[in-house]
Amino acid sequence: QVPLVESGGGLVQAGGSLKLSCAASGRTFRRYAMGWFRQAPGKEREFVASISWSGGSTAYADSVKGRFTISRDNAKNTVYLQMNSLKPEDTAVYYCAASDTILVVTTPEKYKDWGQGTQVTVSS
Repeated sequence: QVPLVESGGGLVQAGGSLKLSCAASGRTFRRYAMGWFRQAPGKEREFVASISWSGGSTAYADSVKGRFTISRDNAKNTVYLQMNSLKPEDTAVYYCAASDTILVVTTPEKYKDWGQGTQVTVSS
């Protein structure tokens, strides 16, 4: 199990930026691909971005491609999500997750550990 704690959420105007962080405990962090998901009120949880164990491969949802960047620092046991050009439709609770594989994955079923989530609100 990989305990995860997200931070960095908040309220921002449309067009602004936020950087989310996800701190993991334990020495096994670097063995797994990591991902970010989000869930808006009344909607299902959706994939946002994923990064392989080494950081060499990434994947993004079409809705955030070109605006969001996922990265990781294995020395700090932390994964990041830089969010630029934010839109009101990006408003959601954002969750960090650790997968059960070293490769990027886009489906929530492949993620075994989840953080508690951090709220991102984008005002128009």
